[in-house]
Amino acid sequence: MRLTVLVLEDEPAVREALERDLADLADVIRLEAAEDVPDARTVIAELDRDGDLLALVLADHRLPGTSGVDFLVELLADPATAVTRKVLVTGQADQQDTIRAVNEAGLDHYVAKPWQVDELRTVVRDQLTDYVVARGLDPLPHLRVLDTARVLPLLRKLGDR
Repeated sequence: MRLTVLVLEDEPAVREALERDLADLADVIRLEAAEDVPDARTVIAELDRDGDLLALVLADHRLPGTSGVDFLVELLADPATAVTRKVLVTGQADQQDTIRAVNEAGLDHYVAKPWQVDELRTVVRDQLTDYVVARGLDPLPHLRVLDTARVLPLLRKLGDR
């Protein structure tokens, strides 16, 4: 069972940049990309079949068809993905879109384009840590991509069993 980060971005150059900036995590997590919402739904179905967990979605807002915010709202409404961490990575969401993402999609973080690589990696590490802690998962298999100080209590609790 692997934690998965889904990059939802329709612009190939931006999607590839996000994947490249997170590539060093791919030995611990599953990194998937989708160019639109139907593609993202296909990825989620594959994760379910493989027994992997959708831990984090990095979504652009402006997508062909269904918007990134609409997709994040959909994830929150589905019990299977409600706990998935949700990050909007965009340069084009207006204030109303952002407010809706916070209020209706349970947005966990907002990253403005263009992003700084270190900031992106910190956000991903923090969001994955939040996911593992919230789910009460064994952090050991994912330790290299988590905030170690924050998961130490969870490790101790698991050790006491």
